[in-house]
Amino acid sequence: MSRPASAVAIIIAASISTPASAVLPAPVKAMIDAAIASGNKQDVQAVAKLAKATNPDDHAEIDAIMSSYNAQLAAKAEAELREKQEAGFFERWKGQGELGGFRSTGNTSNLGLSGGVKLAKDAIKWRLNFQARADYQRSAGVTTRDQLSATIEPNYKFDKSLYAYGLAQFERDRFQGYSARYTLSGGLGYELLKTNDLRLAIKAGPAIRITDFADGESKSSLAALVGLDFDWKISDHLKFSQDAGGTYASDAQGFTSAIAVIDSDNTTINATSALDAKLLGSLSARLSYTIEHETNPAAGSIKTDTLSRATLVYDF
Repeated sequence: MSRPASAVAIIIAASISTPASAVLPAPVKAMIDAAIASGNKQDVQAVAKLAKATNPDDHAEIDAIMSSYNAQLAAKAEAELREKQEAGFFERWKGQGELGGFRSTGNTSNLGLSGGVKLAKDAIKWRLNFQARADYQRSAGVTTRDQLSATIEPNYKFDKSLYAYGLAQFERDRFQGYSARYTLSGGLGYELLKTNDLRLAIKAGPAIRITDFADGESKSSLAALVGLDFDWKISDHLKFSQDAGGTYASDAQGFTSAIAVIDSDNTTINATSALDAKLLGSLSARLSYTIEHETNPAAGSIKTDTLSRATLVYDF
């Protein structure tokens, strides 16, 4: 039986077996306390609403519990706000370290090593995200994959949903035909949905892309960046996320990310889907799948690469 169904059964059973004049039945109070302990505000509100519907003579006690709960939430939010205001630049950072292996198909077909790091700082009016990743393979003395990317993205928050972003990205993948590629972009983003378990955000803006090809040529072009970020906390131990876009680049615990950089000569789409499973404490296992597509790749390179990774992720 699911948690909501169990809660309904307990609350109804307790209300039937307890006289109307009695205090709030212990099983009902225990269910409210359990919802509060879960940290999910929506669950707390749902259980409290059901408890009031099935125990109409105990509204005052339920309201008192909810009043105390809401006061605790307000105090916690005020403390977090004060901490953000007083924190220095090098304080309140969160991050992830990732290490594991991959299997690739496309311009190369092999097994290799993969590593990455993500850092994030969330302040009152701004946030800063940084991420870097490297994939490397060497077989029989020959390097068959050498891919590196690094992205920094500052955001300025106008309100809870609307924000401005800036993005600077460096990429290297000579098997796709370029020794260096730089992308600069700025624009607006908007969080369409944000709950404890779900987040959906979009962003878009103009971009400039400079590509240094492996044959020594260099090219710059105007482009457009479009991005989509989706995160879904399936359970306390499982999370899925997805990001997508077009001049476009990005990344996401259980996660999917996609980025697309669109210009008149060559549109680049990078989409990563990943699923994270909690193992122990801050350690998780991640399975991810990446598709990299170039509409007009360098001579000698095919349009689509795929990369399947199995990694361990440590949150800090």
